[in-house]
Amino acid sequence: MPQITVLDEETIDKIAAGEVVERPSSVVKELVENAIDAQATAVTVEIKEGGVSLIRITDNGCGIEHTQVPTAFLRHSTSKIRCAEDLVTVKSLGFRGEALSSIAAVAQVELITKTYSELTGTRYVIEGSKEKINEEIGAPEGTTMIVRNLFFNTPARRKFLKSAQTEGGYIKDLMERLALSHPNVSFQFISNGQARLHTSGNSNEKDMIYHIYGRDIAASLLSVKAKNRFFSVSGYIGKPLVARGNRNLENYFINGRYIKSALFAKAIEDAYKGFLMQRQYPFCVLYIAMESEFLDVNVHPNKMELQFSHNEEIYQALCDAVRAALTHREDIAAVAVGRDENNGKTDLTQNERRVPDRSFPKSRYAERTNTAPENSAFLKLAEKTWERNDVGKKAPPPAVDKTADALPPHNFGTAERKQYDVTKDEGAAVTYDSGTTAPHTAVLAENTEENVYQQQEIFLSEESRKKHKIIGQLFDTYWLVEFGDKLFLIDQHAAHEKVLYEKTMARIAANSFTSQNISPPMILSLSAAEEEMLKKYEKQIALFGYETEHFGGREYAITAVPAEFEQIDRKQMFVEMLDDLSGMTGTKEPELILEKVASMSCKAAVKGSQKLSEKEAVQLIDDLLTLENPYHCPHGRPTIISMSRAEIDRKFKRIL
Repeated sequence: MPQITVLDEETIDKIAAGEVVERPSSVVKELVENAIDAQATAVTVEIKEGGVSLIRITDNGCGIEHTQVPTAFLRHSTSKIRCAEDLVTVKSLGFRGEALSSIAAVAQVELITKTYSELTGTRYVIEGSKEKINEEIGAPEGTTMIVRNLFFNTPARRKFLKSAQTEGGYIKDLMERLALSHPNVSFQFISNGQARLHTSGNSNEKDMIYHIYGRDIAASLLSVKAKNRFFSVSGYIGKPLVARGNRNLENYFINGRYIKSALFAKAIEDAYKGFLMQRQYPFCVLYIAMESEFLDVNVHPNKMELQFSHNEEIYQALCDAVRAALTHREDIAAVAVGRDENNGKTDLTQNERRVPDRSFPKSRYAERTNTAPENSAFLKLAEKTWERNDVGKKAPPPAVDKTADALPPHNFGTAERKQYDVTKDEGAAVTYDSGTTAPHTAVLAENTEENVYQQQEIFLSEESRKKHKIIGQLFDTYWLVEFGDKLFLIDQHAAHEKVLYEKTMARIAANSFTSQNISPPMILSLSAAEEEMLKKYEKQIALFGYETEHFGGREYAITAVPAEFEQIDRKQMFVEMLDDLSGMTGTKEPELILEKVASMSCKAAVKGSQKLSEKEAVQLIDDLLTLENPYHCPHGRPTIISMSRAEIDRKFKRIL
């Protein structure tokens, strides 16, 4: 029998390091979080060879006192907590006291630090958990951590690292999320001598999104703001147009900590149901403040996984908050004709306007409201620009759409960016050396007028309905409607599908489906799986008006069918409902089951290439007015798109 022995300290340190230090990005995460906990307002991260050969992190935080430096590198030494009870109320990013010890166990570490009160700083060198140098040194206030030759004494760990480019990419992604989570901190990231990220730390979340994700995403944001007894949430979500095929654009932060949470991901993605196609995931940057009594941060050494109490309530509250930001808005994609001749790229933008409350079927989202983001310094810039125009001298500046704060040009160079950082807070016009006004200023003035027009002219509203000019049907599939200075195209199948879906769900909620008795009854022979589904979901199926009786063996008699779907084969619909339900796996909420069953009613929708009369098209548009989300079919496809007259004129060279 093998002998049981106690491991030596060196082996223990390396095992502990394996739990915290997985790769260079793990080192950067721990050290940058320490800098933030030290109240730093500026953090610079420099790496070489993906962080394997060098990681240098400099901050202007409070520093470490000379006498406490050696203690900081001992296992489980921390300034964040004092006892086990503190774990319940921990508010700092780090608290376990494992980071410095774990890093020092597998790398050559040099620390230079100075507090505000000390006259001199400290230089401390430790390699493989062994202290080498501890001396006084002249140093600025703050801390610099230099980590060299990561995994130099554990070559087996080092050989499993990926290429320097890939490891550097992980660090860049991490820095972007740290910048998003703390917009009040200025972050600089340098890789192999090249600046890859530099944020201003001006606390403007929308500016930060623009800086990291660019103009297209920053121009397609919806504000989220809500508060309940479990948490408060603020931030931005993307319009359905900016969805991606993976979850890389989902960012949510709890008390300043970036986390990964299946609960939060499900809440956000479920809120987008009906707005996105299958296997599409939304963009979001959400800041969540939650009391410690509702979560446990001491779950995993990397602190990216949390546990929550009241899971169901938290899920529902977050889902409702995101859903509220998506609904009650006119969300029609404005599609350019062909390609933009200036840059060769397809010009795809999206108009977004607040929609006044309309009468539509009640749902769990019906009475939610969304709060627009606060005004920014750029709105003052818009008003000043307007005042300089001739029109502005004759009339006061128009109301500015707060849902679309203006943003700086994405192609700003370093000089222009610095000038922008200064002038944006002063509300002055941004100018180049030539003395010309920056392009952004002119665009902002145009958008100001357009926003006023958009707020008054809403395509799907009772007031605008009288001004619709139906031109005709294209390819027996799309209805063309002229309204204002735009051409709207309505997909008759997607639109009718959504009308039937929401009406079906409204009937389910009101339990108002009617049955039509049939004689003789329809006899069906069901498979074992279909019979199981019928027994399991008998109550849900009965809500649609189906009545069944066991007819012996595996045969069942359908004695009544829904009265609402006369135009389709209701026997085939019943069988397809059972087949669809048999494909469901896992435990499903009753509401999700009903939604799955209700989607089958969409088979009654008119198809593409099916000729409709103008009267039927008029009725379809009228039906869209009553819906909660008339802009996407149940599968997430758009029901309506638009083209501006200016874009069409441009393609015909009527304007340049």
